[in-house]
Amino acid sequence: MSYADQVFINMCRDILENGASTEGEKVRPKWEDGSAAYTIKRFGVVNRYDLAREFPALTLRRTALKSCMDEILWIYQKKSSNIHDLNSHIWDQWADETGSIGKAYGYQIGVESRYKEGMMDQMDRVLYDLKENPYSRRIMTNTYVFADLSEMHLYPCAYGVTYNVTKQPGEEKLRLNMVLNQRSQDVLAANNWNVCQYAILLMMVAQVSDMVPGELLHVIADAHIYDRHVDIVKELIARPSYEAPKVRLNPEIRDFYAFTTEDLLVEDYVTGPQIKDIPIAV
Repeated sequence: MSYADQVFINMCRDILENGASTEGEKVRPKWEDGSAAYTIKRFGVVNRYDLAREFPALTLRRTALKSCMDEILWIYQKKSSNIHDLNSHIWDQWADETGSIGKAYGYQIGVESRYKEGMMDQMDRVLYDLKENPYSRRIMTNTYVFADLSEMHLYPCAYGVTYNVTKQPGEEKLRLNMVLNQRSQDVLAANNWNVCQYAILLMMVAQVSDMVPGELLHVIADAHIYDRHVDIVKELIARPSYEAPKVRLNPEIRDFYAFTTEDLLVEDYVTGPQIKDIPIAV
């Protein structure tokens, strides 16, 4: 069993057994047929993954790792909020006729601000600080910008990333760790997707900073299972699981802006069958 499987199974069981239901309450999300989408939820879920131990991919079902990376590149490398720059259709329902999702996600990462060192956007600032001041406690990005919320077609769910560097005894290179803050998460549809995305981002940033990837701490304020997902989740967590895949990056890439999805190398990824046509509440 991969460690990610173990974490996911325990989290889902905890939500199903100890969570609070929103059934009958006033909720915003709706199903495609217009009915209210209720959830069973847990507040303040915190999961920890050590990338030095293994890559945190589920084996209960397959997570599309290259698509995960493509979306991360869309946000943090291309700094785009236009779906025409993305190779999946994840955000299509929120895009306007031009393909834009408004001033969301990549748009915010690409907004430049003035520092005493000069003009930099959020991602360039992260890369600069990890090179020039790696022990800074201020290395972070944020896409939940209140002034622009009215111009976002959706509010960011995974919104805040904090980088933190440690020196482990006996290790030659510094270790790069990450905290991912998420205000809300559809556990079935998005949990391992987000975990794998930010694990890959951590790996990329560590590599170009001449560090090794360390821990990913995932903090979810509202971790929920939708009412129409309960039976799917119960079937999923009852499945057999396998060893974690081997996931690495092309070691030749030393520039964050040079990565492509072809530089993600995945071996021995054995999984259960995919779950198709998961209903998504909007």
